[in-house]
Amino acid sequence: MAIYATAGAKLYIGGVIADQNDDFVLADFDSETWTEIKELEALGSLGDAAEEISFSTIGSARTKRLKGPRNAPPMDVVCGIDYADAGQQAAIAAEKEIHNYAFKVEFNDAPEGGTPSERYFIAAVSSSNEAYDTANSVMKLNLSLWVNSNVVRVDAAEAP
Repeated sequence: MAIYATAGAKLYIGGVIADQNDDFVLADFDSETWTEIKELEALGSLGDAAEEISFSTIGSARTKRLKGPRNAPPMDVVCGIDYADAGQQAAIAAEKEIHNYAFKVEFNDAPEGGTPSERYFIAAVSSSNEAYDTANSVMKLNLSLWVNSNVVRVDAAEAP
């Protein structure tokens, strides 16, 4: 068993990508041109949860729970502000739009000579705000990504 640190992970933004009725697959992201969002401090979390549908039956005096629609919580990303970073600028511009954008997370877990794990998804950039905090702080860019698709997982692979 191997575990890995988040350190060394990278986040990329692609172009506008339309939602679709079926789950996304890796091939749906083949034509993307990726721009790294640099100076990451925190990547937040990424994943899905089913909404609860509850139904109380009179005869058994029991509440039944069913899985409803899938819902991903926002992915909250924190960066050190870098005015020259093309990725940060693309994310700030995306917040002003109504569209979903392609995103990719690449982890620092590649075996020697192999390829790293990756996650692909679409999201609307719902907020981009700056935090300044105290004199002893780095000015931060906080991005909130509303994940609007399944997450396509690509596991790390050994060298061929």
